[in-house]
Amino acid sequence: MTITITAFERSPDGGKGLARDTRVRWALEEVDQPYQVRLVSFRALKEPAHLARNPFGQIPTYEEGDLVLFETGAIVFHIAERHAGLLPNDANARARAITWLFAALNTVEPVILELATARLHERDKPWSEQRLPLVEERVRGRLGQLSARLGGADWLDDAFSAGDLLMVSVLLRLRPSGLLDEFPNLASYVARGEARAAYKRAFAAQLAINTGTSPTG
Repeated sequence: MTITITAFERSPDGGKGLARDTRVRWALEEVDQPYQVRLVSFRALKEPAHLARNPFGQIPTYEEGDLVLFETGAIVFHIAERHAGLLPNDANARARAITWLFAALNTVEPVILELATARLHERDKPWSEQRLPLVEERVRGRLGQLSARLGGADWLDDAFSAGDLLMVSVLLRLRPSGLLDEFPNLASYVARGEARAAYKRAFAAQLAINTGTSPTG
């Protein structure tokens, strides 16, 4: 059955890989599964056809036969469970990888998104000057905990997993802030993720939509 995902016809980030369809593309590339892309406009997100796939009017969505999924974490988890390559075979290691998948989305990403909101959408507020340093410190606190746990390891729990895929994707949002560079082992961790061939293919495919070029050129 053909896999179809949805993505922005023009991503807000201009194709820098931060739109969440990149995470799904990366997962599919890691497990060597072909897929098609249905491009949607911001207007189409609120129309009945898309709301039937995602009631919250967001991307990405995932369709495979009669199965329709939304929420990036759920989609990546489904891909990882159905195809070998993103979850270990050992039951305990598999459980730990799934834990990191949830940690990326539920523990690390929220403070990073709060920082993005503070920087991009609240700069003109009279209280922004006081709030921004507080948000940055919360991000540093979470990064410090993650950095301590990662230590000198390449990945969060031995081999690369869906947990690393989502954690790297989340941490990439911090690059413009410079905060990631304060933790060299995390910066190297993200660079290892970006160096994976599957990530490069996913990034190129997402960028091509926004630049009007082919993924190879």
